[in-house]
Amino acid sequence: MKPTRRKDNRGKEERKEFDQYILDLARVTRVTEGGKHLSFRACVILGDRAGRVGFGIAKGKDVQIGVEKAARQAKKNIIHVPIVKETIPHAVLAKFKAARVLLKPAPIGSGIIAGGAVRVVLDLAGIPNVSSKILSKTKNKIVIVKATFVALQSFKKSSKTAAAAVKPAEVKPVVAEENK
Repeated sequence: MKPTRRKDNRGKEERKEFDQYILDLARVTRVTEGGKHLSFRACVILGDRAGRVGFGIAKGKDVQIGVEKAARQAKKNIIHVPIVKETIPHAVLAKFKAARVLLKPAPIGSGIIAGGAVRVVLDLAGIPNVSSKILSKTKNKIVIVKATFVALQSFKKSSKTAAAAVKPAEVKPVVAEENK
């Protein structure tokens, strides 16, 4: 009798739904009466490069725990970004706390013209052509990411989706009765 071979999945990795990028990883210390408590704060950006992107910020006693918690939070905060003709629908200026971010549509073939945290968000969102400028003096990556998300959420819906979402109620003609 031949021994049966077990089928294993070595070498066959599952394709994850979202790509993950650790934008910021910081060691945070909280000083209490009992001493110093060390933890790690992680900012994670998730995206499927097809119009869905999210971010999460979480702390954990270990780096891996912090990153996993941030990734779970990012999955809960996924937004949909409209992509029109391989770019964004229109220019938008967004502000969050001290950060101001300007996003503008770009011609096909120009690529992502952005810096730092904005580039990561736009790349994971899957927008191939966009121009961006961080107008504030802040260097805080987390605040810049939040300003970028405010900008991405502020896009107007296209006329097709707006018309489909709001269907006009059926109008019945009113017939005037003649006075007798």
